[in-house]
Parts: sequence; structure tokens; C-alpha cells
Amino acid sequence: MHDAPVNFLANLKFACSTRRSISDLCRVVGVNRQQFNRYLNAGTLPSAHNRLRIAAAFGLDPADFNLPPHAFQRRLTEKSRPAMDAGPLDDAFPGDLRALRPHLGFYQTWHISLSWPGQVVCSCAHMREKEGQVVVTTLERIFDPERGISQRSRYVGLAAYQRQRIFLTELTRGEAPTFGQTILMPFELHQRRYLRGLTMGISWRNNNMPYATRTIWRHLGLTANKRSLLSACGVYAPTSASLPSAVASFLADVQPFTAATTS
Repeated sequence: MHDAPVNFLANLKFACSTRRSISDLCRVVGVNRQQFNRYLNAGTLPSAHNRLRIAAAFGLDPADFNLPPHAFQRRLTEKSRPAMDAGPLDDAFPGDLRALRPHLGFYQTWHISLSWPGQVVCSCAHMREKEGQVVVTTLERIFDPERGISQRSRYVGLAAYQRQRIFLTELTRGEAPTFGQTILMPFELHQRRYLRGLTMGISWRNNNMPYATRTIWRHLGLTANKRSLLSACGVYAPTSASLPSAVASFLADVQPFTAATTS
């Protein structure tokens, strides 16, 4: 319970950030602005009566403000959503948000392609926290002058941390959307740069053939040069000097597993 005052202050500040203004909130709660500022800036705890009024303004119980900040943010987000029947995956994302946060940021990613057999596709991705969820966006930029192909793809989805693995489920944007799934292993104890795993999807140049192959993601931090990320995207030979040694080693002699493999 010794964390309750600290949690209350952090949670109150977050809750206020979701409102148009502090003045409007004060009018709803029925507390003057000077008194409310003492709650926000001086760490003064409201009386039980005022805590009840503040919680009610957000559709919450007073005890909710004692929750750890990540749990409170999720509770507040759930309360602000339109009422609907709970779905089977409502509690699946983001899973362990605290464990997932160290992996947020920008990535350069690589996998062996089925659309370009024997070649490595380099893409870029971004994982960011938004309203209690972790949103992942992946971009592909492929220019193949020999085949006259210029492809731009965008995938948007959610990330979850479950049982010491990172699960990504994404949907392509466009006229013919498809799902893609990726499972990544968290950073190793002494290695905070690469995530290694498996990605699954369908090939848009090979009769929508389902496939699965290795993927490796290089973490670039919470900020990155987006132009450089996009300019590195494309198709590479497995022996290309442009591939980092860790990437070339992980993808060496790997071929995608497809539905045709078992037929």
C-alpha cells in the first residue's frame, strides 16, 4: 500500500491528459482549480469524498487510482471504449506490457522471401505504445527493375508479450488485405540489439501460397532516421555485403517452408 500515493499522482496526471482541460474537469468534479493543482503538483491526496468524485468523473472506482500506472491506463482505456460483448482475444493484447516495453522502437527487419525465391527481403517496423496497447507497423519498399515491379506494402497490427515470447499479428492495408503473424524471441541477457524468430504469411507473387520462414529484427532505438530505414528496404542476395553478419548468419541456407512442401 506504500505505493498508493505515488500511483495515485501518476494515474491522476494520466487521467487528466485524456481530458480537454483541467478547468473542465474541475467543474465536473466540483473542486476549485487551486485545490486540484495541489493534488497534481504538491502530491496532496484528496479526501475520500473528493477521491470518489474524481473517480466517478472517469467512470472508475477510487481504488483504481491505486493500481500500477500500466494497469490503470489499461483500466481507463477499457472504460472509455464503447460497451460491447467481450471478445475471445480482449485480454490477449498486450499481455505483459511491462516486459514488452523494452522492445518498443524502430527496427530494420529481414526474412527469406517466397515471392523472390532465394532472396532476402529487408523491411522496417515500428512498435509503439498507444492507449494501453502496443501497435506495430511494418513497411516494405521493393523495386525490381528486371521484372518491372515496384511494390509498396504496409502492415498494421498489435503486439503481445506472452510466455517469454513476442507475438505480432498484422493486417496488410489495401484492396486485398491479408494477415501476417510473427513470433520473436526477446532480447538475450547480454544482447539488446537483435530479435530472432519466425514469420508467417502468404506470397502475393506465388498464388497466395502460405509460407513460414526465419526473420531477424535489428533494434534501432525509440527514435530513428526514417528516411534511412526506408532507403534500406528492398531485395538482397543472401551474400550481399549490405547484410549485417548476424543477419546473414541467421538466414544462411534457409528456405521458406510452404504448403507445397508437404504435398
